[in-house]
Amino acid sequence: MDEQELKVLESLAPNHPELQELWDKHTLLKKQIDKMESKKFYTPQEEQEMKTLKKEKLEIKTNLHDRIEELS
Repeated sequence: MDEQELKVLESLAPNHPELQELWDKHTLLKKQIDKMESKKFYTPQEEQEMKTLKKEKLEIKTNLHDRIEELS
């Protein structure tokens, strides 16, 4: 998300708590993914979990963009 989108999010979030909730989920997933990616090697289970987390993060980001566009 670029700076302009973050500014729009910050301005809309106080009146639209669902935006803040989506952003919080996105941030949490990013932290989880970053932590997992810091490992040098992954078990097959970890690889699958990372794929799942990345898909979920992308879905949330897409929903967030769509919602911001609707409200802007």
